[in-house]
Amino acid sequence: MNNIRNFCIIAHIDHGKSTLADRLLDITSAVSEREKQDQLLDDMDLERERGITIKSHAVQMYHEKNGEKYTINLIDTPGHVDFSYEVSRSIAACEGALLIVDAAQGIQAQTISNLYLALEHDLEIIPILNKIDLPSANPEEIGDQIIDLLGCDREEILHCSAKTGHGVQEILNAIIERIPAPEGNPNGPLQALIFDSHFNPFRGIEAIYKVVNGSIKKSQRVKFMSTGKQYDADEIGVNLIKQNPTKEIKTGDVGYIISGIKDAKEVKVGDTITAVENPASSPIEGFEEVKPMVFAGIYPVDTEEFEELRASLEKLQLNDASLTFEAETSVALGFGFRCGFLGMLHMEIIQERLEREFNMTVITTVPNVSYKAYMKSEPEKAIWVQNPTDFPDPTKMDYMEEPFIKAQIITSADFVGPVMNLCIGKRGQLTNQTYLTSNRVELSFDMPLAEIVFDFYDRLKTISKGYASFDYHPIGYRESILVKVDVMLNGDPVDALSALIHKDNAYDIGKKMCVKLKELIPRQQFMIAIQAGIGNKIIARETLSPLRKDVTAKCYGGDISRKRKLLEKQKAGKKRMRQLGNVEIPQSAFLAVLKLND
Repeated sequence: MNNIRNFCIIAHIDHGKSTLADRLLDITSAVSEREKQDQLLDDMDLERERGITIKSHAVQMYHEKNGEKYTINLIDTPGHVDFSYEVSRSIAACEGALLIVDAAQGIQAQTISNLYLALEHDLEIIPILNKIDLPSANPEEIGDQIIDLLGCDREEILHCSAKTGHGVQEILNAIIERIPAPEGNPNGPLQALIFDSHFNPFRGIEAIYKVVNGSIKKSQRVKFMSTGKQYDADEIGVNLIKQNPTKEIKTGDVGYIISGIKDAKEVKVGDTITAVENPASSPIEGFEEVKPMVFAGIYPVDTEEFEELRASLEKLQLNDASLTFEAETSVALGFGFRCGFLGMLHMEIIQERLEREFNMTVITTVPNVSYKAYMKSEPEKAIWVQNPTDFPDPTKMDYMEEPFIKAQIITSADFVGPVMNLCIGKRGQLTNQTYLTSNRVELSFDMPLAEIVFDFYDRLKTISKGYASFDYHPIGYRESILVKVDVMLNGDPVDALSALIHKDNAYDIGKKMCVKLKELIPRQQFMIAIQAGIGNKIIARETLSPLRKDVTAKCYGGDISRKRKLLEKQKAGKKRMRQLGNVEIPQSAFLAVLKLND
C-alpha cells in the first residue's frame, strides 16, 4: 500500500490535461511506440472530433524511484462544466490531484469549481503551470493567481510543457513525494467503491472500483450492497492501456470486475462491493447525487423502437451516470422518455451518442420542468403538469405553482453587472451578494427553475467568459401566471414544440419561435403558415412562401388573359396541395428552439 499513488488531473477545458496524461504514459513506458497517439485516453470518436474529454479514464502506470517500484493510478477527467459529475466521481477515488493552469490564460471558472471539489475530499493538490513554452505565457503573474487561490509557496508550483515534455519528470517525482499513500485496513472486510462502469456487449457490465478496505480475489463471491445482488468475480484485473487480468486486487488499488451482469439497473455508480463470506457492516459514504440542469423529452422516430431506446439509455447511463430518465408519453410522438442532463452540451452529446453507438434516431423536445395546477373544483388537491399536453383547461383552473431554486453564482467582480442583468431578466430576485476576495463575488438569487433549463447556463458562461460557476438547490413551489404556447403549422398543432411559459414572456418567445422555424423548415411546393397561439388567440405568425415554377414562361405575347389562366390553374393546384401536404420538421428545429437568444 505504501507504494500506491492514486491521483486525478483537474483543470478548465483545453488547459492540457489529456496531453499531460499522454506524456506521463510515455515516461512510465505504459504505452509502446506502435500504440502511441495524441489524446490516447480519449478513445471515443466524439472526443477526438470535438477535441474534448467526455469520459473519465482510469489507467495504471509503474515508475521506479530510488530503487523502489511504485504503482500509479491516473484518472484523466473532463474539463467542460457539463461533465463536472464525472470529475466528482473521479475525485472520490483519489488521494491527490494535479491542478493544471494554462500559463497563457490563467485561472478560469472550472479551475476553481474543480479545486473546491478536490478540497472537500481533502485531496493533496499539486499546482502545475502548463504551456510555459508559449510566447504569450506569463508564469509570474499567473503564479501569483495560484498563490492567492491555494495559499501555497511559489516553490511548490511546478512548471511544464506537456507538448514538449519539459518538466514532466519533476511532476512524476512530485506525485510520489507529495501525494499520500491510500489508507485502509488490508485485513478488514472487503469494501470497494464503484466510481465508473462500462457496457461490453460480449461480456456484460464492467465495473471500475477502488478497494478501500480488504482485498478482492478472482472467483470470489461478492455482493453489491445497494441492490443486494450476489455474483462471482469471473475476472478481476487492472486497467493498463488494455485490461490486464490478475488474481487479487488489494487495499488502495484501482481495478475492474467482470461478473457477467447483463442488466444495467444492477450496477450503480457510488455503490459498494463487499464479500458474501465476511461482509462489511455498512457501505462507503459521501458519494454525491447528480443534479440535472436541463430536462427534455427523447422519443424514437419509429414508435416500435421504444424498448430498444430504453435499453440504449440504460447502457448509456452505465457509461455516464449523470444521465437520468423516466418514461413519458406524448400525443404527437407516442412513447418516449423524459431525460435530465447537466447542460446543453451534455444533451447534444447524449443525442449524438444514441445515434452513433446504438443507431437510434431520436427526436428531442423543448426542455421543461414539472408544475402544480390547482383547480377551482378541488382547491386542496394539486395536479402535476409534467408536459405541456397535461395543461388543464385555464377556465377551470384556480392558480398554478412552479418550482423555484436558490441559485449561487461565483464570478469575477468584472462581470457582476452582466450576471445581475441576466438573472433579473430571467425573473430572478437578488437575495445576497458577498465578496469572497477583492475580485471574487458570490451572488445568490431566487429564480424559477423553468428559466434556467432553456439557455441560462450557456448564456452565463458566455457573458462571464467562462469565469462563473453555478450551483443551485430547490426551495419549493411558488404561485405563478403561466400560459401554454402552441406552435401550429397550417393550423395543425405541433405537440413537441408546445411550451409552458410565463405570461410576460409568452409573446416574445412565440414570435422568436415562429421566426426560427421559418429559417429552419425547408420550403415546400405549397405555402406554410407558422403560427404561435395561446388557446384560440394567435399571438405570432410567419408565412413560408412556396417554391414556384414560372408557368408563364412559354407565353411570349398574346392577350394577358392567357397568362392569368395559367396562374389561376397553378393557384388551384397549390391550394389542393396545401390541404393534402404534410410538413416534416427537421430535428435541428427542435434543438434551435432551445437557443432562441443566440
